[in-house]
Amino acid sequence: MPADRASQTVGVVGAGTMGVGIAYVFAMGGYGVHLVEPDIARMEAAFSTMQDAARGAVARGKVDAETAERAIGSVSRMTAVGDLPDGLGLVIETVPERLALKQKVLADIAARTPALIASNTSALSIDELVRSVEDPTTFLGMHFFNPVWSLMLVEIVRGARTSDASISKARAFAEGIGKQSAVVADRPGFATSRLDLVQALEAIRMVEDGVASAEDIDRAITTAYRHPVGPLKLSDMVGLDVRLDIATHLATVLGPHFAPPQLLQDMVARGELGQKSGKGFYDWPTPAPRT
Repeated sequence: MPADRASQTVGVVGAGTMGVGIAYVFAMGGYGVHLVEPDIARMEAAFSTMQDAARGAVARGKVDAETAERAIGSVSRMTAVGDLPDGLGLVIETVPERLALKQKVLADIAARTPALIASNTSALSIDELVRSVEDPTTFLGMHFFNPVWSLMLVEIVRGARTSDASISKARAFAEGIGKQSAVVADRPGFATSRLDLVQALEAIRMVEDGVASAEDIDRAITTAYRHPVGPLKLSDMVGLDVRLDIATHLATVLGPHFAPPQLLQDMVARGELGQKSGKGFYDWPTPAPRT
């Protein structure tokens, strides 16, 4: 770990599925981490998830027990953006994919700190989000993937006024936690969500049309095309509510081929959200923290 790593601090706003993973990888990477979450129960669940992930890393020989315990123990808990300390290098917003909500949270962050600010959005326009940020040159997207601790890409999204210096800083932070980065323009769905969602929605339509079971569709993709996980299991891991939000948004800007299937809408209405709720296209015995 570089000598100055421990002196660099990162704020993570939101302790849902993505916020937990992002806080974990920065803590395990040696950064100081401040996690903001107003819901106390969700914060407790977040720390339980991080502790479980750390124990798994120790069991696999990725890190020693003392280092893992120290890293998770060093994550500070906060209930409001206003509690964030001075001197932050980066603040990442991870609240749900709703434009007005994200803009409100980003405005609060920008009012608190001059740090580099990133949204973990997987589909919303950076140039729409930046309207609530005073200095657009220091704002960009940093799109992580679930599970954050095992997927190695960070998609860095450049807004129209994002500076080259901010892009360089974001890439350095990604490199500091062992991630590769890809810089993309602010276009609907960026690169990864656009490609991933097309396959996921078609897989859901295939289940809806009775083409095959979720398990067999996933098996076909993982076996024939060597994908590490099938589109329906991945949808469960991402969250079916998240899939629905992104599909609804992209359908309005890219056209009806992104329109969410009725099956997806019905499952979300029933509370079948995937791993986070314990049931989706698969049964998940241990629900994950809610986003």
